[in-house]
Amino acid sequence: MKPLFIALFIAAVALSACRPAVDHNGQVAPHLEPVVAEGSLFIIGGGSRPAHMVERMVEEAGLRNGGYVVILPMASAEPDSAIIWSGEQFFLQGIDQVAGFNFKPGEEPSEERLDSLKNASLIYISGGSQGRFMDIVLNTPIHEAILEAYKEGAMIAGTSAGAAVMSEKMITGDELRHPEYRPTYAVIEAENMELAEGLGLIKTAIIDQHFVWRSRHNRLITGILEHPQLPGIGIDESTAILVRGNTAEVVGDSQVLMYRNQHGSVNTHEYKLGGFDLRLDVFLPGDIFIIRLLTDEIGTR
Repeated sequence: MKPLFIALFIAAVALSACRPAVDHNGQVAPHLEPVVAEGSLFIIGGGSRPAHMVERMVEEAGLRNGGYVVILPMASAEPDSAIIWSGEQFFLQGIDQVAGFNFKPGEEPSEERLDSLKNASLIYISGGSQGRFMDIVLNTPIHEAILEAYKEGAMIAGTSAGAAVMSEKMITGDELRHPEYRPTYAVIEAENMELAEGLGLIKTAIIDQHFVWRSRHNRLITGILEHPQLPGIGIDESTAILVRGNTAEVVGDSQVLMYRNQHGSVNTHEYKLGGFDLRLDVFLPGDIFIIRLLTDEIGTR
């Protein structure tokens, strides 16, 4: 048994569906009223998915005891292929109750499909473009059905773009000051990071993916300097965080990095960003984060 690690950020992760969105008048948004989520999150950093990691996802979702999977492939440019390849990982685990719902832009989803989504044991969001996915889902009955399923006990899982959409403030992958696409940021600059609205399953952290493999440190450092209230969580390929109740566990083959701007430090010089006393923690498979509301200290391995 590995020792437990304590982190303030996970309070918001584990209570992601419990904290309401508040508008400028201090009123709770009616479609995001505080609820207690009985479900779990399985957030994969992209890349290959080792069998033992998929097995853990299947076990934690309770699929051995019945139930079914719904794959949402809308992030992919080839959604039909995404359903096939995403489904294969479950079939190899002996799970054959798998459906794929490729909702189209502007589509009015049927009540039957929405009901199936609400009652799924596992909702799995494929990789691709997180912006493409949210353009279809944001503030629609599909979005509401995902939140309802999570509230009632379903696991919501996603890989790559499907991981990015978990955040309320979602990294789009684009840069405002350098519009040519790069897999990571070459700079740490102000007014460059583009954030959009995600599913809101995690409200007070920014999720990044493919993290170590694509060396996305500049991107997440930019995020915590410009949004110091939000820890940045970078999940590497073939790795996931499993969030259940008040714990988040690292599952898979690689690492999860967490950057925090714990004192809200930020300076600028000709668009270059700087800050002092930033904190980095590197977690390995089996490490577990526990809620501790009165401290942000983290133990040692």
